Amino acid sequence: MRRYAQIIGWGRSLPNHILTNDDLERIVDTSDEWIRTRTGIRQRHIATDPRETTATLAIKAAQEALRVADVPASKVDMVIVSTSSPEHIFPSTASLVQDGLGAVHAGAFDLSAACSGFVYALSVAHGLIAGGLAEYVLVIGSETLSRFVDWSDRSTCVLFGDGAGAVLVAASEVPGGVLSSVLGSDGSGGDLLIIPAGGSKLPASLETVASGQHYVKMDGRGVFRFATRIMASAAQEAVERAGLSMDDIELLIPHQANRRIIESAMKQLGLAEDRVLIDLDRYGNTSTASIPIALCDAIEEGRVKQHDHLLMVGFGGGLTWAAAVVEWSVPLPLPSTSWWRIAQHSGAFHMAQVRSFGRRALRRLYNVTVGEQEDDNQPSRTVFGRGLRRLRSRLSSGRSSGQQPPKEP
Repeated sequence: MRRYAQIIGWGRSLPNHILTNDDLERIVDTSDEWIRTRTGIRQRHIATDPRETTATLAIKAAQEALRVADVPASKVDMVIVSTSSPEHIFPSTASLVQDGLGAVHAGAFDLSAACSGFVYALSVAHGLIAGGLAEYVLVIGSETLSRFVDWSDRSTCVLFGDGAGAVLVAASEVPGGVLSSVLGSDGSGGDLLIIPAGGSKLPASLETVASGQHYVKMDGRGVFRFATRIMASAAQEAVERAGLSMDDIELLIPHQANRRIIESAMKQLGLAEDRVLIDLDRYGNTSTASIPIALCDAIEEGRVKQHDHLLMVGFGGGLTWAAAVVEWSVPLPLPSTSWWRIAQHSGAFHMAQVRSFGRRALRRLYNVTVGEQEDDNQPSRTVFGRGLRRLRSRLSSGRSSGQQPPKEP
């Protein structure tokens, strides 16, 4: 029986601080009019609190998606985080999100395809579900690109905002969900949008830091020409692969990079503005998070209905591009959730934090009290040592209950 990949939950998370164009006038040589006429952006959310990171924003968005779907984190089989501003080179941000959610049975990995990443990840989720490898996949786009922006460069600092959006994709026998996807790349244009340093080619050094090579560098004209060409063609190809025509598309949800780019795609595709979601005036370019954030906006505004066909399309550094057609299957608006279910989800998320803290503390304690003895080929024979090893084994299994691990001799 064919398996369909349906979006059944959605959520977003935005930093508290809002930076307006008027605020930027006091930072760089720019003006509200200059920014609005060239980009369409009026404000953006910026992660100024050190506790707001790519992972914490992703966790909050994913928690909301799980609440909407009324699915516990323990049922998630895979967590995919698309990001260009990960917490670390490794471990993956997705692993931190998996731990923070308490998704104890889930695999986790990061996906790097710049602003196209969310649609790339959605396509991967579709493949995992269609192939029978997963029942529930969390797809998250999360960014704190403001921490990679040169605030003295007015060509880039006015563009980017921070935020996260997430969807829960579930296996279903009901036709619909992700109908098609188009993924593409042209690495010959990789230097048009790039953070040059911080990787293996240019590791961090005094020279790279002094020359600002850890900031976003962009050839604006080159990216604009690429985007206005590829957005419409990728969108049209995805629609054709789904066996539809553009007349069948109720809503286009494009990557929110620049209003002029979106308007160019609208014109080429023959779509009126009432069939396109544009919200970059409120958030700026949140990179891979922009499409899932826009999806949440569309749902809140009542612009998505059951059986609607949604067209998502993005482009970004790489150069990459991606488009997907989704047939919406969840009836909207959703019925109100009981206070008891809300409390259950909240309690589960708090327990995930306690579990994470406990596992970290236990690992440190184990390394101190038992690890040194094992390094010397002297297994612990104390009751305390055996107890720690058993508890560590149970926690590592990802189960809070079930069969006990074998007893030690």
